[in-house]
Amino acid sequence: MPAPATLADARLLSPDALTAPLAGDPDGTAAGGADGGPMPTASATLTAGEDGTGSWEIGLWEAAPGTDVDVEADELFVVLAGRGTVRFDDGSELALRPGVVVRLRAGDRTTWTVTEALRKLYVLLPAG
Repeated sequence: MPAPATLADARLLSPDALTAPLAGDPDGTAAGGADGGPMPTASATLTAGEDGTGSWEIGLWEAAPGTDVDVEADELFVVLAGRGTVRFDDGSELALRPGVVVRLRAGDRTTWTVTEALRKLYVLLPAG
């Protein structure tokens, strides 16, 4: 891969986070999703690294409609497209729609219900 031509090119992570290609199966052609199995997902790491506090990652994630249960990492995300909910073990629930910003804590037990293909920009934060 050639070196970026300018400093601006080196800082650009994605020219279009809404349409950037992702690896996986967000269209649901694999097993899973609304039929009760894990919902089909896809993702792309835009950049990652390590500093004095630990490792971090910034990327895109997308899920097709369906429901899935997860144990979370330390994460901050903003919903770019789609709709759904994330429910926590205490019964509280957040509505997910474009523009919503959420902070998850490592160990949070969640149930994701995606009603319209959901795409988010996420930042996995250093543990601790």
